[in-house]
Amino acid sequence: MIKAMKEDIHVIFENDPAARGVLEVVLTYAGLHALWAHRIAHALFRNKWFFLARAVSQISRFFTGIEIHPGAKIGKRFFIDHGMGVVIGETCIIGDNVTIYQGVTLGGTGKEKGKRHPTIEDNALIATGAKVLGNITIGKNSKVGAGSVVLQDVPPNSTVVGIPGRVKIQDGVKLGNELDHRNLPDPVADKFRDLQEELEKLRNEIEQIKKGSDLR
Repeated sequence: MIKAMKEDIHVIFENDPAARGVLEVVLTYAGLHALWAHRIAHALFRNKWFFLARAVSQISRFFTGIEIHPGAKIGKRFFIDHGMGVVIGETCIIGDNVTIYQGVTLGGTGKEKGKRHPTIEDNALIATGAKVLGNITIGKNSKVGAGSVVLQDVPPNSTVVGIPGRVKIQDGVKLGNELDHRNLPDPVADKFRDLQEELEKLRNEIEQIKKGSDLR
């Protein structure tokens, strides 16, 4: 347990340039507090102490603003940056080296039974305000852009943006664990740009036809 806690702290220093000292991180980082509380709640949940597990998770939610269901399975080196408004559902499975930002929801889509929340594979990044809904998989090394709503599986090594989320980059470049939130691809703008170009072509063709008619 001590080794795992040290690793959790180390991950924060790797990912957050604002982290200045161990004491500061341990006492003030809500994402770290929520993760540690979840480990306790998850242990209780696995041993069928369901009420106590939910009580721990709700107390953690009250103090951190981060709601993680005790049934969620979370891997190593998980990092929640800021974290206010993060919601992680009961049947979520989160792999290793995953990063999520504030306002992210890993939720369900209705009242279905069984596996109803997302699986986030290793090295994925879910940016601010993104919603990943349903029993879908976000592949290894993939990124979900800020504010996106993802309702379908995302292949490995992909970048997804938009509402609904669309894959814009896949295997084209080597993907790290950082996402430039200021320069996200915009599939809607790209489509409007294509339509504009098509309209220009049609206008030019109509002008050519008109000129031909005038010559006659």
